[in-house]
Amino acid sequence: MGAYYDEIEIEDMVWDAEKRVYHYPCPCGDRFEISRKQLRDYEDIATCPSCSLVIRVVYDPLDFEDDPDEDEDEGGGEQEEEDEDEGEDEERDEEKDREDEKAIKEALEKLSVKEVSRAVAIAA
Repeated sequence: MGAYYDEIEIEDMVWDAEKRVYHYPCPCGDRFEISRKQLRDYEDIATCPSCSLVIRVVYDPLDFEDDPDEDEDEGGGEQEEEDEDEGEDEERDEEKDREDEKAIKEALEKLSVKEVSRAVAIAA
């Protein structure tokens, strides 16, 4: 491919840890993006997801050749902790749901037929 919008040094790009990509402003208003995995695989073309422009990233491939795969990058221990946290969150949610159901049942039991009729009439 020979038609690049520009050639940009990797040092001029910004690392986005959340999206796990390097990015650089595109004239369309979006950003060119390239991942560490792409760089490790000797790919030097950053694309813009919003338009057809591409840039060539100038970098030293040797700086990225020892990078672990993106899946391994997060580390097994951290993933296990995240799984445990998710399990705890689910347990808390389920417990909260049970408490809510119990409170609703108690409120319905306290409601008399007369009050229900009156509540329906008011709602209508």
